[in-house]
Amino acid sequence: MSRTLVICKPDAVERGLTGEILYRLERKGLRLVAAELVVIEAETARRHYAEHEARPFFTELVAFITRSPSLVAVVEGPGEDTWQVVRTLMGPTDPAQAPPGTIRGDLGLLLAENLVHGSDSAQSADREVALFFPSLA
Repeated sequence: MSRTLVICKPDAVERGLTGEILYRLERKGLRLVAAELVVIEAETARRHYAEHEARPFFTELVAFITRSPSLVAVVEGPGEDTWQVVRTLMGPTDPAQAPPGTIRGDLGLLLAENLVHGSDSAQSADREVALFFPSLA
């Protein structure tokens, strides 16, 4: 079993898509372990996106993820690569490049507001779960 972090970003919450996103994860066979609807604090967002700090879009990324509530969740799957299963279900970052059948391909509209975050490695999953759900670390 392995766990990973999923964030239904503000645009997903604002558009009423969190149920659809969680449905797709659960339909795949992943189990919801924890979830909380929160406005992510700026300091937490900066820590979460620390690897992007030097990039020109960092300020906009933090502003977007903190603008309104997000559904932050931990999902669990039977293998060691739950993070990869989630990333595949999400589709590429740019919704215009995401194939039909993926969350972003079916529901996404903009590159900067791409509905969902999923950890990009097992190490990131461990770090991100600990950041948002310390009791699960």
